[in-house]
Amino acid sequence: MPITPPALDDRNYQQLLDATLARVPVHNPEWTNFNHADPGVTILELFAFLTESLLYRTNQIPDRNRLKFLSLLGVGLQPASPAQGLVAFSNPAGPARTITLDAGIEVRAGEVPFRTAAALDVLPVEAVAFTKQGQDPDPSVKAYYDQLYASFTGGGQAPSTLTLYQTTPFSTRGTEPVDLANDTIDRSLWIALLARTADRGATGDYQDAIAAAREQLAGMTVSLGLVPAPTGGGSQVPPGGAAPPEALAELLFQVPSLPPDGVLPENPDQRNAAYRTLATVPIPTRPDVFEVTLPSTPAELSLWTNLDPLEDGTLDFPPALQDSDQSQRVITWLRVVAPGPADAGLLWVGINAAQVEQRAHIAEELLPAGTGEPDQSATLSQQPVLPGSLSLFVTTDGTPAPWEEIDDLSTAGPEVPVPDPRQPPGTPAPPPAPTDVFALDPEAGVIRFGDGFHGRRPPPGAVLRASYDVTQGQAGNVGPGMIATGPALPPGIQVANPVATWGGADAEDPSSGEKQVARYLQHRDRLVNATDFQTLALRTPGVVVGRAEVVPAFNPALSPSEPGDAPGAVTVMVIPAGDPDPPPANADDPFVDAVACWLAPRRLVTTELFVRRPVYIDIWVSVGLDLVAGASAVSVREAVRQAIVQFLSPLPPDGADLLDEQVSLFGSPQYSVERRGWPLRKSVAALEVLAAVARVPGVALVRPPLLAEGSGAETDHVDMAGLELPRLAGLSVTVGDPVAIDDLRGATPPPTAVPTVPVPVIPEEC
Repeated sequence: MPITPPALDDRNYQQLLDATLARVPVHNPEWTNFNHADPGVTILELFAFLTESLLYRTNQIPDRNRLKFLSLLGVGLQPASPAQGLVAFSNPAGPARTITLDAGIEVRAGEVPFRTAAALDVLPVEAVAFTKQGQDPDPSVKAYYDQLYASFTGGGQAPSTLTLYQTTPFSTRGTEPVDLANDTIDRSLWIALLARTADRGATGDYQDAIAAAREQLAGMTVSLGLVPAPTGGGSQVPPGGAAPPEALAELLFQVPSLPPDGVLPENPDQRNAAYRTLATVPIPTRPDVFEVTLPSTPAELSLWTNLDPLEDGTLDFPPALQDSDQSQRVITWLRVVAPGPADAGLLWVGINAAQVEQRAHIAEELLPAGTGEPDQSATLSQQPVLPGSLSLFVTTDGTPAPWEEIDDLSTAGPEVPVPDPRQPPGTPAPPPAPTDVFALDPEAGVIRFGDGFHGRRPPPGAVLRASYDVTQGQAGNVGPGMIATGPALPPGIQVANPVATWGGADAEDPSSGEKQVARYLQHRDRLVNATDFQTLALRTPGVVVGRAEVVPAFNPALSPSEPGDAPGAVTVMVIPAGDPDPPPANADDPFVDAVACWLAPRRLVTTELFVRRPVYIDIWVSVGLDLVAGASAVSVREAVRQAIVQFLSPLPPDGADLLDEQVSLFGSPQYSVERRGWPLRKSVAALEVLAAVARVPGVALVRPPLLAEGSGAETDHVDMAGLELPRLAGLSVTVGDPVAIDDLRGATPPPTAVPTVPVPVIPEEC
């Protein structure tokens, strides 16, 4: 919404009339008739009506003046941000075939619309996830299972011991997180793909349905949605939502690798399950969807055909299912494995998943016709507009032509190309600047056109049509299960969001927008000093910049290089809010591209500009401490963990003013670190980590912390140079002596006396 100052007088007609009639007995006590038919009352009603009209016009004077001044300055408010979410589609009773949904299909949470980000195949199957969670029964039950599975712990096999587990269903509501590293015996999540109950055959079995489902699934792509659990305890705590190193944090998606015809060998030592890896992905740090292509033949989706009853669920076989209906509907299994030492907490897992964004599409809106006048503008019927979603077509003489959006109309070319009289004859003409352009204020929904010298004017009578997306901002943050309908969904397809949506924010409020006026008047949209670079980088449209650091006279392409070695060069280090980890090597980085395209036309001609992400150095930290008497060990450990994460984080804490220039004027370096994120070229010292831990309430004594870089040995400090920043690859906080760095890395596997054999336990029922 445009900036709206408070009204000078907000009284309406009835309030003015009542206040006037109340004064009559004071000034004219002889007047006692206040009926509407009285001539005096009629005169007061007339003046109250005229006064209300005058007050309305008076209230509009400062509003119009202020908006006009801001419009001339080009200062607008940041538009609203759309909410993001995850939905899962299902086909419980519709046609038993794969249904493809295109990208951009609309689903709704009441009156709030969402649109899918990518196409997906809705597979005609059900999915139920399970884990193998260890059990510690009483000795009599343990002795019974030792006798029952004696053939698995001796005889032809190597001596081993039993590990008892219980098949535990994974929560479908996203309320009970499971850590694959600590809560399961095999670091695995097992997803059973089941035939639908609606496809049961006439004889009551599912053999035909399973065979048909395997034909349908062969070669298809499963859209597997994963929601990570909130980071709690554990040995690896990524800073600020950054993904841990891929070598230490990955998931494997596997299916059974069967012998010919699914027949296991007769040799007991060779009767075990093997698996084929379909995909390897990093452990997600936010809800995400992974596409997994299934094997191309139905035979590869089959199961073992000669499995003994006692073998079901043992060793590396899928967990034994106690529900007989589920066990006879199993088509195949998907196994999600976390092989590395990093924790892998999951909150929700499901198939037929898709990411959604809260937006509504407005198609072919007819705008006022072109007038041919300079600086024509048009206001869209709905606001705010999502940046980058507007497409505009101008139809002249029956021929439609697309016009492009531009950030600054002053950079547009003239309608009629003219030679530059300042250039000598024969000088090649520079590439023409675009002329069929427009500028958009996405928050207010106002489209502005050129004046003829900078940008073309819409011709008289030209037909203007706009298609764009709008968002409802914070209203898009809805709870789990609220997205339940879709007007364009095929018959039989259902939809639901397993977890709450996130990220929706309303447009910039007027007070925040007015603060930008002074900053805009300072730099006048030109990049001259370091503050100009930082201010404009933080306000890059279309992206959310969490931190912008300006390094003058520094060229990151030169090695070695220090600030001051490259006159005329300016390096801007930027980090996105909430996701500081860079993309994989040799991959496109749209975030950096957006910042660079925003800054490039505003720099001075002599400035060589570099926009880079930081270079992260993995460090490992292990801390041991003693507690104050009576303090809660769990609470203090978590507080220490959060203090270390924030101390080493590349991003400032939420709510910090990124443009507070007095942060380090009188404050200590530690105060600057907490407000701005870890400084560039500042070494990480073990003694500073000790000081940060010692300030946590409840800590009585801190043992000397252990610190190491990457795979290196323990050290008392880790140096940082150039654009390097620390990234917390692993963290351990214990009461007592600190954990050794090698144990934290997982380099030394825990010794085992004898191999273990996983065995399912039948749960006790009343």
